[in-house]
Amino acid sequence: MTSMHAKDKIIVALDVPSADAALRLAQQLHGHVGMFKVGSEVFTGSGPSVARSLVASGERVFLDLKFHDIPNTVRAAAYQAGMLGVSLLTVHASGGSKMIAAAVDGVRAAAKARGAANPTRVLAVTALTSLGLDDLAEVGLKSSPEETVLRLALLAQSAGADGVVSSPREITLVRRACGPDFLIVTPGIRPAAGASDDQARTATPESAVRAGADYLVIGRPITAAADPVAVARAIAAEMENALAPISSHAL
Repeated sequence: MTSMHAKDKIIVALDVPSADAALRLAQQLHGHVGMFKVGSEVFTGSGPSVARSLVASGERVFLDLKFHDIPNTVRAAAYQAGMLGVSLLTVHASGGSKMIAAAVDGVRAAAKARGAANPTRVLAVTALTSLGLDDLAEVGLKSSPEETVLRLALLAQSAGADGVVSSPREITLVRRACGPDFLIVTPGIRPAAGASDDQARTATPESAVRAGADYLVIGRPITAAADPVAVARAIAAEMENALAPISSHAL
């Protein structure tokens, strides 16, 4: 395992309405964070152009489209994502083990086609960080968020996923159950003085790193700031003390 600087563990969510806005933010934050998340908003508005441009410029990309479909469709979509050269890709763990395994097959086939040494890594989304106990019950999941996340994380691992996306509250549970080499990417990160917005299960950057998160997804606290670079630097500084004794799984 390779040690990482705190800034390398920060994934900035480019949840903005246009490709131009996304690429401007990425250019502004270049060298201050480790990766950029391309999600549903900018991908739906601009297609794969943002991800393609970022990869071409040497940035690492987390393509967060949360595929959830029949295995054949997910395999084909994951192949296309792998051909873009993104570093991370998400699928919904609730799609089941066959679907997760199909995504893994797709990115491996893409890596072979591209002649890439390492395929895109597949992350399974467990329970969205906006969901609390009542929200899970509403869709028929009677277990607690922690139990739901743990069950889906173990399912994803058994199906060949490289890791999961889970809230800060479940990091320790997942790490204990799935071992040190299973990637944990954590949204719902808010600086100590920040608002939670629409996230139900949040934590500070320092506490998430101490719990064992490999990467932290941070959106509005950075992207909506008057000075995004200053906020990114402050968050990295907040994480440094927690990182000192920790080794992580660099891509």
